[in-house]
Amino acid sequence: MAGLAGGVGLLALAVWGGEYGTADWITIRRQLADERAQVAALRIELDSLAKLAHDLETNPAVQERVAREQFGMIRDGEVLYRVVPK
Repeated sequence: MAGLAGGVGLLALAVWGGEYGTADWITIRRQLADERAQVAALRIELDSLAKLAHDLETNPAVQERVAREQFGMIRDGEVLYRVVPK
């Protein structure tokens, strides 16, 4: 009986005992997976921003689109209409 109680005690100590028990290890592994997913998402965002920056520097069509959308620029002979919500 004492051997069984000792075995259960050792098992409980292995799972929850110490500074980094098995439960802590499982939690840390989940956090690591979450952090890796966030890093992957940030890499994708960084790649798209790098492509946008390159296009803004080199592609005249993108430059014109941004000038029109962001700054309201127009070509000679065009009329700009702005719709202002009430």
